[in-house]
Amino acid sequence: MRKLFKYTGYTFLTLILLLLLYLGSAWTLSHLTVKAEANTAHQIPVYIKTNPVHTDLILPVKTELIDWSKSILYTNTRTRDTAFNYIAFGWGDKGFYLETRTMAQLKASVALKAAFWLSSTAVHTNYLNKVKEGKTCVKLELSNEQYKRLIIFIENSLQTNSSGKPIAITAVEPYGDHDAFYEAKGKYSLFHTCNTWANNALKSCGQKACWWTPFANGIEYQYQK
Repeated sequence: MRKLFKYTGYTFLTLILLLLLYLGSAWTLSHLTVKAEANTAHQIPVYIKTNPVHTDLILPVKTELIDWSKSILYTNTRTRDTAFNYIAFGWGDKGFYLETRTMAQLKASVALKAAFWLSSTAVHTNYLNKVKEGKTCVKLELSNEQYKRLIIFIENSLQTNSSGKPIAITAVEPYGDHDAFYEAKGKYSLFHTCNTWANNALKSCGQKACWWTPFANGIEYQYQK
């Protein structure tokens, strides 16, 4: 019995130390800055929208480079409205997106699968009429070349069918009237979260970013300091 308590204590202590190492690494690396590229061509507005747990990127629906409504179809939303100027993209764990509308609904099984690479992922899109800048919504201005790279990053995050179109997840109710879910590439984990995805998206198009962050507050720190 004493050995059992001893091993249980060692296991518990190890888990605590690993958690502290994870949180310490997250704090340290999220406070280290990947500097933005020099850019004098402020051509396309892009917004970073954060909340306490998640980060979205908000893009114009139509530019000379892409019309997102051609692939992220209005018909996949509840109302099928077409009068929108912006579209928000977020990537994350499929189980969390589809089964957890509030934190009170979060199941231990969903959380464990998400943490340890055991579930698939989804892209959540939401059409918007306007975007309000603020502390949790920061505007960037990208050059056409930078925006092309961001387009490629987002498109490479989406699974596609034989026709090259994103695969809509239709067997679930959306959050609102103008959003939809799509099958995504990649695995969610403690080390590659929805916020890591957004941070990598910023890196892909030459914007200021964290070295690494699993949390939204890392991105907020970079754009509020």
